[in-house]
Amino acid sequence: MQDVLQREVMANINSSDKSEVNVLLFVESRYKVNRKRITASIRQVLKEQQVVGAVEVSVAIIGDRKMSQLNKKYLQKEGTTNVLSFSLSEGDPTVLPPAASTSDIDVLRLGDIVISYPQIIGEAAEEDMMVDDKIDELVKHGLMHLLGIHHEE
Repeated sequence: MQDVLQREVMANINSSDKSEVNVLLFVESRYKVNRKRITASIRQVLKEQQVVGAVEVSVAIIGDRKMSQLNKKYLQKEGTTNVLSFSLSEGDPTVLPPAASTSDIDVLRLGDIVISYPQIIGEAAEEDMMVDDKIDELVKHGLMHLLGIHHEE
């Protein structure tokens, strides 16, 4: 049976920080996630990184089979992984416009964060943490990559 993806757009418009954040959330139907918490995590990172204006990012929660396919196709790596991020400006550094010029652009589309739910379950158990906390951690990690902030290998 083919998994059905649910598409949910969560928008927080004209909040006190004058940012519009659209989170396009795709969740395979068998996985239960806290959509509001994911959106709040994204907003928190954007605020901490001083990103203002209209921003769009998508988050997909998928299984290991699909994650393995993405890992092989885009990173030429066998097997699954916990999170992947795909910038819409792949290969180019993400240059955020200064706060004063955000009115000149419609929406800053950052890209996609893809998370393997089965990997999250396993990692959360190993690290003795709540699944929602692990999802938050990896959403934030993926978003930092989309913003051009990378960790040491």
